[in-house]
Amino acid sequence: MTRPTAQDSYLVGLIGSGIGTSLSPMLHQAEADRLGLRYLYRLIDLDALGGPPDRVGELVHVAGDMGFRGLNITHPCKQLVLDHLDALAPQAEAVGAVNTVVFEGRGPDCRAVGHNTDVTGFAASFDQGLPEARLRRVVQLGAGGAGAAVAHALLTRGTRHLAIADPVPDRAASLVARLNLRFGDGRATVADSSDLGTVTSRADGLVHTSPTGMTGHPGLPLPADLVHPGLWVADVVYRPLETELLRLARARGCAVLNGLGMLAFQAADAFRLFTGREPDRARMLARATELATSFPGPGAHASGP
Repeated sequence: MTRPTAQDSYLVGLIGSGIGTSLSPMLHQAEADRLGLRYLYRLIDLDALGGPPDRVGELVHVAGDMGFRGLNITHPCKQLVLDHLDALAPQAEAVGAVNTVVFEGRGPDCRAVGHNTDVTGFAASFDQGLPEARLRRVVQLGAGGAGAAVAHALLTRGTRHLAIADPVPDRAASLVARLNLRFGDGRATVADSSDLGTVTSRADGLVHTSPTGMTGHPGLPLPADLVHPGLWVADVVYRPLETELLRLARARGCAVLNGLGMLAFQAADAFRLFTGREPDRARMLARATELATSFPGPGAHASGP
């Protein structure tokens, strides 16, 4: 292994709530060790700090002043952080959510630039895990920061119609409006509770992007009788690896995809942005699988660091 130099030293972190058992530190550290880098990944837990989610802006500025190379951003800050950045990469701007911040320059010239690796992370996971899945009609549950990223990935991958349901109707409507502006009128629609049965019965696939089903938030994100054998079902939750939704879908003969691939591949893309080094994506997925099975306890948010 090459001996690391001062230029190979990286201080990075993760801002979010309830992130004490996130797999991201170990996942990033393993890849850094393989490449011979000095790499310190710090958790900045809003719950431990006792601060509200909108404190994310203050924390980003402090991290830049302290010499951090970059930050991952997770629930509930992926959209709140937007107003506190100096610039957005085109994909992050289009999605309207950021899960990775890179600090460019040092001192008074330091700029915080927002990126979104959830889009590419989900797309890579989907391509690997459900390569034969039909994408004509898809139902998506959740319209938050992760949901916005997944929606962009699905429409970019060729989904002809995406029906989006969210407990906050205005949030779903806002996301749908942005998607149609980018991808064309009618590519996305809002599905309220009265529509969900109809759109699901006609769908090729169902993707779930909310925290429901993760440890501490048990349950199903939709009525069980709407999960039918003609669907493929993807869940961005990775703790537990098999949520109640995926267990039900598997029992009914559906092809399923858990959130572990999205975790690993978004981490690989963030690692490249932080270091300029190309990670071994297959190795990071294998490491994520090992960590998820070795440390199956509570924590780590759905669909993100």
